[in-house]
Amino acid sequence: MPAYRRVILKISGEALSGEDDGPLSRESICRLAAEIVAAAEGGTQIGVVVGGGNILRGVAVAASGRERLTADSMGMLATEINGLALADALRAAGRQARVASAIPCGTIAELYDAAAVDRHLASGEIVVLTAGTGNPFFSTDTAAALRAAELGADVLLKATKVDGVYDRDPLKDHEAVRFPEIGYAEFIEQRLGVMDLTAVSLCRDRGLPVVVFALEPPGSVARAVAGESIGSLVKEV
Repeated sequence: MPAYRRVILKISGEALSGEDDGPLSRESICRLAAEIVAAAEGGTQIGVVVGGGNILRGVAVAASGRERLTADSMGMLATEINGLALADALRAAGRQARVASAIPCGTIAELYDAAAVDRHLASGEIVVLTAGTGNPFFSTDTAAALRAAELGADVLLKATKVDGVYDRDPLKDHEAVRFPEIGYAEFIEQRLGVMDLTAVSLCRDRGLPVVVFALEPPGSVARAVAGESIGSLVKEV
């Protein structure tokens, strides 16, 4: 039996990029798709929330002087591009996959509906969830927490560049200490930056555990989905 019946996996847009070949790397996307497909082989249902930061960050665009509503709309569209690329790679890797968007996108993606996505996941499809919450001012972390709550996920898995939750930024301070386990309240009180605090608050209110782990090395997604002790666990303590 798999450790989890259903998970929501949050990945950043940067996971789809490459060092030398621009915002969308075919090699990176195919490698990520293969990891997700392998993780689903045990029977766990997987929904994937994807960011758009490899193409455009709404917050950064707004900081440069553009209207925040416009900037966030541009960021949502960036996630659509990433979602289409990832779903295509998932299908190429041998798994049925589709894109469900929080905003209407015509024929390129179906409009997100929790009941419909629930059926898709239950049938074994991997669903890539795009456009965040469909509203400005909310991060894709918050979108992942919201989708996990709506879809009855057992856990929210956040794949990132660091191997868990630290008391300081480990990329800037080599003395930073990793928490194998941390409570929601402590995470929020210390304002730890690896995950949006609104997302953590939502998970706390729903009693939804969060596992923060590094996407590298290969096999990390499968380990997290299998319930292995990896990264940091955020939960009620």
